[in-house]
Amino acid sequence: MDEIALEARGVGFSYYDEPVLHEIDLQLRRGELVGLIGPNGSGKTTLLRVLSGLLRPRQGSVRLDGKELTRFSRRQIAQHIAVVPQGLSTPFIFTAWEMVMLGRTPYVRPLVGASSRDREVAEEKMALTGTAELASRPFNELSGGEQQRVIVAMALAQEPEILLLDEPTVHLDINHQVELLELIKSLNREQGLTVLTIIHDLNLAALYFDRLLLLNGGRIVANGRPGEVLREERIRQVFQANVQVQEHPTHPAPHIILLPLRG
Repeated sequence: MDEIALEARGVGFSYYDEPVLHEIDLQLRRGELVGLIGPNGSGKTTLLRVLSGLLRPRQGSVRLDGKELTRFSRRQIAQHIAVVPQGLSTPFIFTAWEMVMLGRTPYVRPLVGASSRDREVAEEKMALTGTAELASRPFNELSGGEQQRVIVAMALAQEPEILLLDEPTVHLDINHQVELLELIKSLNREQGLTVLTIIHDLNLAALYFDRLLLLNGGRIVANGRPGEVLREERIRQVFQANVQVQEHPTHPAPHIILLPLRG
């Protein structure tokens, strides 16, 4: 767990002349399970895109396995880092199986097509995510929870070392949120995946992640275990919310109670 898998050094990013990220320094060590939290507009999704190489920083650098990310091709990056977006729809009538097979794209040789190995990996990842029974169903007709599990299976089919997820629970009801986070945690524990997940719900963040990064105004303002990051006064200042922080009744984690602003 001491080896650094992905690192940002002094990263800054702007959309045109509007700064979004400022001097971001972070390290993801191999096998870590990290949650990225912060208010809307704080730069979380932009940071994830920079870390995945989809956006290039205006200042600083991102390093994968100690090497500048710019030294890798998109194909090479995709063999190391997989990204699960907030939601994914397609104008084409793809089945769940075809969606998962897209995850093998970084390995498919031009003009040759998918190999038996590619199909074996896709089958394995669908079994792992509980989506095998969805294989023949149109992706766009699946429920939100089913779609998210298929997208995770597609990301896993890339056989990545690092998994970056952008609010994977945002459109799910409570039971599907828990199911998906349980899956992510098991992938981390059993497969050794390094995971960074943007998560909106602070209580779920406290329960499921070993370390939290709190982003505000494009800067990391807190970094540590959930109990260290989710302090009452800090939450009030950053999220502009009236809260109380208590111990969770059954787990060694903070539990945030939202209070009315008045009365």
